[in-house]
Order: sequence, then structure tokens, then C-alpha cells
Amino acid sequence: MKAIQAFENGRCGCETSNGASPLISMDEALRRLGEHARPITGTETEALSLATGRVLADPVLAATMTPPFDSSAMDGYALDSAALWGEGPWRLPVTQRIPAGAESTGRVAGGTAAQIFTGAPVPLGADAVVPQEHVARDGNLVILDRRPQPGLNIRRAGGDMRPGQTVLGAGSRLGPREIAACAAAGAARVHLIRPVRVALLVTGNEVRPAGADRGAAEIWDINSPMLSSELSRPDIHLIDVIQGADDRTHLRRALADMAKAADLIVTTGGISVGEEDHVKPVLGELEATVHFSGVAIKPGKPVSFGQIGTASWLGLPGNPLSALVIWHIFGLPLLDILSGRQIAEQRRRHVVAGKPIFRKPGRCEVRPARLMGFDSEGREIVDFGNTVNSAHVADLPGTDGLIFIPAETDRLPEGALLEFQPFNRA
Repeated sequence: MKAIQAFENGRCGCETSNGASPLISMDEALRRLGEHARPITGTETEALSLATGRVLADPVLAATMTPPFDSSAMDGYALDSAALWGEGPWRLPVTQRIPAGAESTGRVAGGTAAQIFTGAPVPLGADAVVPQEHVARDGNLVILDRRPQPGLNIRRAGGDMRPGQTVLGAGSRLGPREIAACAAAGAARVHLIRPVRVALLVTGNEVRPAGADRGAAEIWDINSPMLSSELSRPDIHLIDVIQGADDRTHLRRALADMAKAADLIVTTGGISVGEEDHVKPVLGELEATVHFSGVAIKPGKPVSFGQIGTASWLGLPGNPLSALVIWHIFGLPLLDILSGRQIAEQRRRHVVAGKPIFRKPGRCEVRPARLMGFDSEGREIVDFGNTVNSAHVADLPGTDGLIFIPAETDRLPEGALLEFQPFNRA
């Protein structure tokens, strides 16, 4: 699937997993996402002004030539360069004044000029526009001492788009640059893939809403607001957010109801092997299909993916840093697949380590990192913590993305190349 190609180009070594472990590699997990997830069906038409962040269901074609006529790229004077005989300077009478939005009142005769403004149609007979700062004005005469080249400062009709030209393909996500191209193509309304319906289930008897009274053994809920924020996108319809108790009956009912309405169910917690981890047993009762459960990655080893009825399911760890890391590695490409988005850009890029790394090998390790500028060779430098605590989030606001440390690496020197995935992307 195109949604994971960026991960499979230029691997960091994270495809390696411990041969003695049942865990699959991160790259294998991403491959299974691409194999088993399917784009949703259903489309709708919206005004272009309401389409930011949405995904095109059909290509956008140019309705006409853009620009629709030869127009001036400058404020200046339109003239026929071939009519400038001999050596300059030349003194030409100004016979027209053509502002943007006005039509020419007639042909520019040889040896005359038309005052013209940026965006105005070039009159018949003119083949160049001389900028106003390159001429002198003497009453009704314009004086120039350099012969312009034919075509100077003229934007030719159809120079940007031709009728029927594909401006954007199906699967493009519409941002400001894409909206600009659609508007230039004359697309007042666009045909879009409907938003992906997502349901979020956060498990844990100990979890209470942020800021609420809590007992001595209770904690505030981080995952619900954090992941709700991640899911606040125009191409997503967050249909439900539930804080679920660690109770099989409750979880079974919640997941069954979500599976009837959602395209994607995201759960946090309850996917490990403890006696109080009930999500996977409940999935068995619901006859769900699990495509993987457990990845050789740190943090986030228990991450799981499958299907509950027709809904995709992504099981995130309960610790908030782990949940955020795993969401960015697996959740974002899964959403791209479901929404039908076609990905062309690399998600990751190379940076250099701002300090040495020492660690225990065995799993691909992912750490939040902060961009620190550039080295003498123009490469981006990242700083990062020496360890990862999957429950700590206080330092997250100061980070810019994630670095990936290959599974079998136990040490890397300062200046070593690392893969970096930014938190913010298009």
C-alpha cells in the first residue's frame, strides 16, 4: 500500500526482531496494516471552502485554460517590439490604459504603447510588456532606450493549466496548496471521501477525567484528551469516546456497539497478558480477527491490530507516551489507508545524533526528540533523553518528533545518522 511505502524506503534496521521472540518487526507490522486494511466506501460533495483536510474521491480537472488570456505580469507598457526601428531611445505615444479586469479598447498599432497593469489582458498587436520603472514618461509619451525581447512579462494563456488537465489525483489530501490549485482549475465543489468514523475506548479502573477528584490509587486520564486531539481532523468523524472499566461484560458491549458504527476502533490498555487485561479475551468472544499482537519495539510492545466485524481495530498500550508513539507509527498510516489517501512524501528523514547513545539491543527503540539546528555540513541535529519512560509526558511539549534506534544497536556515537519522524506533517 502507498500509505506505508515511505517506511519501507530506506529502512533504519528496525526490520530486525529477536529470533527467539514471538514479536514481529515494526516493518512486518506495517506490511500487515497495508495488507489487511481497506479504504472505506462512501463519498460526498462539498464546497471547496469546506474541503480543507479532506481527501479527494475523484481527480480535479482544469475547467478552462489558466490564465484564460495572455496577461501582463507587470505594471508597465505593452508594445510591439518589432515596430521599434533603428537605435533607441524610442518615444511612443500612449494610446490606451488597461487596468486589471478591463478589456483592451483596441489593437496596439506599431510605434504606440498601451499602459497596462498586472493581470490585465495584453492587447492585440503587443508582444512585450516593459516595466514602468524601465521607461520615462513625458506627458502622453513613453520613452525607452532598450529594445524588449518578444514575450517579455507576458503570461501566456494556458501557461499554467490546459482544459481537462489533471490538477490533483484521487486520494490527494487538500491543504492550502491543493486548495489553491483547485480554485485555479475552477473547482467550486469537490467530490470527497467521507470522513473516517473512529471510536475511542480508553480502559482502566484507575482512570478518572483530568482534574476530577481521585482516590489514592487513581490517576487522571491522559489518553482520552490526547488521542481525541490527534483525531480532531476534518477527514475524521470521532463518533464516540468511552472510558471503559476493566470488566469483560462492559468491554464486550462497548466494542460490539462500536463495531456496528465505526470504521476504526482505537483502544488503549488491556492488551497485555495480565489477569486484568481483558481486551484481547473479549475480542475472542466477539470472533474478531487479530492480524498481529506484539511488535519488537520500545515503547509499545503490546500494540495489536485486527478486525472486529467490518471495523478495523488498533490496540494501543495504556501508558500515554507509549500510546502516542504507537499512534504516530501505526495509527497515522492506518488512517491514510482507510481514508484512501495516496502518500507520496517520505514520513521520515535523516538527522544526526547530538550525543552518543548507549542502550540494550533487541528491539527497535523510539524516543521523542528535539531538533537543535544544523551541524557544519547542514544536517539537522537532534537531542533526546537517555531513556524512555512510557508513562512520562511532561517533556513532550518540547519535542518535535521521534527518532528510531535500530534493534541490534547497543551504541552509536555523537553525529551518527538516525531516522526522524516529525510529529507535525501534511
